[in-house]
Amino acid sequence: MSYKEWKREAKENIRLLPKYGDKPKTKEQLASDSQLIDEYIKQEGSRRNASEVLIKLGFNYLYRGDVRTAMYRFNQAWLLDPENENVFWGWGAIYFTFNDTIKALEQYDEGLSKNPENSNILTDKATVFMNRYHESKDTASLSSAISLFSKSYLIDSLNQNTSYKLSVAYFLTKDCDNALRFYDICEKLGGKPIQKEYAVALESTCKK
Repeated sequence: MSYKEWKREAKENIRLLPKYGDKPKTKEQLASDSQLIDEYIKQEGSRRNASEVLIKLGFNYLYRGDVRTAMYRFNQAWLLDPENENVFWGWGAIYFTFNDTIKALEQYDEGLSKNPENSNILTDKATVFMNRYHESKDTASLSSAISLFSKSYLIDSLNQNTSYKLSVAYFLTKDCDNALRFYDICEKLGGKPIQKEYAVALESTCKK
């Protein structure tokens, strides 16, 4: 589905909008929401637990390319717990998938307003700025990315995605010491995000 198609469908389908577009719902829709909330709380024990389960499902669908179902799950997660900042992480990821970085940042910022120390949101927000650097070579965007990645790393030093992207960001600034440092950290954590092309480029440019 293209973003143009998504936006066109969202005019008729409020489930494709964060928070259902804050649109009024029918009695049938409200009854369905109430039933879903009751069932998930019964299964998972609390609103937060149920919300987290739905967020995980949403990301699973997103990684498989089913953006529509991912958005449905993120909205259901919000129904269960509107204060769960990870819902906004999910919505931001949806918009980032469509390369709408403005809307992605809006969602990430709202999530961070609920929990400024959510490392996953910080890393994905930083990724937006790094992508902007790739597109425009704007060094201010790269600096913002490094600042956010660094903050995220201080909160969660075990996130391989963060350490890998920090390495790449420092490599782009020609800071070989930090590029190698965070590459090694990521590698020791398992190195799952490491791309072969980057490893080769790092080795040839920043020989140990």
